[in-house]
This record gives sequence, structure tokens and C-alpha cells, in this order.
Amino acid sequence: MPLPRIRGLISAHRRRTALLTALVTGSTVLAGPDLASAGGAPTPSSAAAPRLDWRQCVPGSDFDCATAEMPLDHGDPDGRTLDLAVIRRKATDPGRRIGTLFFNPGGPGGPGTVQMPQNYAYFPREVRERFDIVSWDPRGIGSSTAVNCFANPEEAAEWNAGKAANFPVGEAERRVFLAAYKDLTRRCEQRAPELLRHVSTADTARDLDRLRQAVGDPQLTYLGISYGTILGATYANLFPGKVRAMVLDGDWDPQAWTNHASDEDPPLTSFLRLGADRGAQDTLEQFLTLCGAAPTDRCAFSAGTAEATRDKFDRLMRRLRKDPVDGWTYAATVGAVVNGLYVVHPGWTDLARTLQDLWQGRAPEPSPLPPGPAVPDPNPYLGEEQATSVLCGDSPNPRDPDAYHALAETTAARTGDTGRHWTWASVACATWPVAAHRYRGPWNKPTDHPVLVIGNTHDPATPLSAARAMAGELADARLLTNDGYGHTALLNPSSCVQNNESRYLVDGILPPPGTTCRQDRAPFATPRPTGGIATGGGGTADTVS
Repeated sequence: MPLPRIRGLISAHRRRTALLTALVTGSTVLAGPDLASAGGAPTPSSAAAPRLDWRQCVPGSDFDCATAEMPLDHGDPDGRTLDLAVIRRKATDPGRRIGTLFFNPGGPGGPGTVQMPQNYAYFPREVRERFDIVSWDPRGIGSSTAVNCFANPEEAAEWNAGKAANFPVGEAERRVFLAAYKDLTRRCEQRAPELLRHVSTADTARDLDRLRQAVGDPQLTYLGISYGTILGATYANLFPGKVRAMVLDGDWDPQAWTNHASDEDPPLTSFLRLGADRGAQDTLEQFLTLCGAAPTDRCAFSAGTAEATRDKFDRLMRRLRKDPVDGWTYAATVGAVVNGLYVVHPGWTDLARTLQDLWQGRAPEPSPLPPGPAVPDPNPYLGEEQATSVLCGDSPNPRDPDAYHALAETTAARTGDTGRHWTWASVACATWPVAAHRYRGPWNKPTDHPVLVIGNTHDPATPLSAARAMAGELADARLLTNDGYGHTALLNPSSCVQNNESRYLVDGILPPPGTTCRQDRAPFATPRPTGGIATGGGGTADTVS
């Protein structure tokens, strides 16, 4: 059945103010008495929804900004507070406006006040017309009250420069690397001990519900990508009666995130349980295969065939282990490869140029950064400790720092260079304190309306298996598969996916079971017209039985 339209909203100014405030501050009503046993639920609060005072972010901007004061601990609404930075873009067709769509850009640690404006054009046209789109910097992140474990930027830069980039190679680098992260934990526990305990996904989900209340929406409409999917799943199980529509794109497996709610020291890191190493290796294989089939004017790293291009890549990696190119070490290059696989256009073309430059023995020219959005601080401090505080406080990882080297090598034997990247990505968690309020399940509470789960077939961070797991864990979810490459369908567009999203978000109509979409543009291919009105509308789509 189509979803009921959101009616009876308060004025746009107050609604948007309230929305941002609610996202920042957390929920005032919890979903049931069993939540404490399920994982760290504060006592429900009767505090009023926060109020946001919207203002144009900067003169001439299409976006409005606000700051919301929130309780540090939702179980103690009269105690210490923190500030959240919130941003809004009004519906472009206000006469047909439905309500507010909340957006989380992932991470953890993604600043919504920067990434929502940067990615605004990726939202389906009808969604931009019918919804105010609101995002925020979650607690601990960016322009909100942020985890910052250094006295000044110079001290942070010195800490970062003192260790190997991405991951260590060799015993000497490992000693320094492990010592650096132990030092980071010490610094953070000295400078922000209370904040570290209150930046969990459950804390942010409660912020999100209070923002919903503040904008006057009786139920939540939400789009989360990457880490934003585990935030959405947490919300759906804390507040199952408040779900109007929820799109989860580029998914975390909830059981992988929580290690099946076990209290035992996990043998694998969060990302290895997720399968990020397998997803990255699969996507890298696709990159090298498609690059090898393309001429060098489309893929600069092509060696003429898939096999020759794979061999060229392996030879480059071996060479960089011995002889870095002007600071481009083997480990730093592996990190650049994984990150370069996230967005196909123009990321894959840029990655091919980077690899070819390194092959020829010259340092690559940095790719131009996208212009900063028209917001007060388009470049907030985003130190590594911010994402770490959410990941490590929430998701279990091995507690023995010395275990990571053997685990990385075992993983690399299975999934190659990318296995080292994804193993070492969690090493800070070995000594990190646990958050006070972690949500560890259950994940199958019946929601008022079904959830739409989207997964790409070749995703370097969140493999399709995780999307299938998410759809299977939730009580009522439909999986939409996108036959394509890169991290999330939002950032790697498919007209078919966008049309299915629009029909679902606007009218509550899910795609038929088994629907598969395709990306509009293949990697390294010349642009071609797209069309067809198969399942899901515009673009090409197939229904898989």
C-alpha cells in the first residue's frame, strides 16, 4: 500500500529548525522496556523537542543552517549539553511538499553540513522537489561538538606525520604505528573522556528522532548511505512505529557491526566481518579487467588486456614496496586505490592516471577537490579520532594490538593488497574505550512501513552480501540490486534506482521482489543514451526471479 502523506506539519521555518535539532539531540521517546537489555537505552525523557533558528548559511546560499543544543546523555536531559550543526535545503516545489527527508552521508564521521550540499544533485529530482532535505554533523563530528584530541592543528599534523600512511610495512613501522594509536587513545581519554562515551550510533539515532519531532513529522523519512545504513537500522529498531520510509544504500550487515552481540573478544575486525576486504578485491579485479579492455585514452593504466593489466598492477605494488615514488609508498598507494574505487566517474579514470604516473616513476598530480559548499565552515576539522570514536566505541574489534599484523597477512593471502588496508583500518580500536550506550539488537522489530535496501554488485567497501544480510535481518525490507560499481548507488547513479527510490519515498511503492537495476554509465566507456521502462522505470532494469 502507498504510504500516507505527512500532513499537519508546522510552518517551514519551525519545522526545519525542529528537524535539525531533533537529529542532533536524540529521541525523547524510546521503543520499549526491553531496550536496556538490547543495548544501552537511556531512560525515556519528557523533554520538549528542540527548536532550531534557521538562517541562510552564507549570503547567497541555497542552504539554511542552524545550531541545536542537545543533551550529552539522553538519559539525563537536564545535564551537560552539546551543539550540533544542522543544514537544510528546502523543497524546490513547495506547493507539493510532502515533508522532510533526513540524510546521513556515512562514515562514520561524515559531516552532513558539507557532504549533503556537495551531493545534493545526486538526489532524485522528484525527491528534491517534494522534500526538504536535512542533514547534520553527528555528535562528535565536524562542526558539531567534536572529538578533538589535540591542542592545535599543528599537533594533530605532527601526530599523523609521525606514523606510516594507511598501514605499516615492516617491524619498525609496526612498532611506531601501534605506539601512535595507543598515544591517540591516551590523548582522547585525557581531553574528551565524557564525549567519547556518548557518540554511539544509538545516541545519534535518538538525536535523529528528536529532530523528527522538531520538524513536526509524525514519522521519519530517511536516506542513509554506508555507515548511515547501520544508523538507519538502529533507528528502525529503537523506534519501529516511527518509520514512514527508509532507504539504506551501501549496507552494513548488523550482525557484522555488533559481532552478533557477543561479549567475547572478536577474532576479526569490524571491516573483515563485513567483508570489505572481499568487496574491495572484487571491485579492484573489475577495475583492472575493464581497464585492460579499454584503450589508453580511456584508461591510462591499460596494458592492452585484462591479464596484462593485472600483472602490471602486481608488479607496480611489488616495486613500490621497495622503492616509493616521492612519498607514494606501497601502503599509501593501496589506500589511494581503495578510495579511488568508490566513485566510478571520474574516480576510476583518475585512479588509472595515478597508477600510470607511478608506473612511470613520477608522483601523480593531485586530483582537484570539489568546490567547498556555501556553508560557514566548508572544511571543518575531521581528525581520525572522530570516526574512530564512533567505530571503536560501538563495534567490537580485537583488543590485542599485536594481533593485527598476523591477521592482516592472513587476510592478504586471501584478498590481496586490499586485505591489509581493511585489517589495519580498525587498529585504533584495540585500546579504545567502549561507548556507554551501544545498540546490539534485536534487528527485526516490525516497522510501520517496509524499508528499501539497495546494494551494488561490485562495492569496494560494503559488498552486496551485506545488503542481503541487512534485508534479511530487518523485519520488513525489500532488496533492490544495482548491477554496477563503486560505493553506493547514490554516488554512482542509475536512473532505474532513482526512479524506484522516488516511487518509494513519495508514494510508498516498493520495487517488485528481485528487481535489478543497472548503472547509467559503465566504467571507461563513452557516454551512451539510456532508456527503457522495464521494472523501476527510466534507465534499464531487469526483474530477476
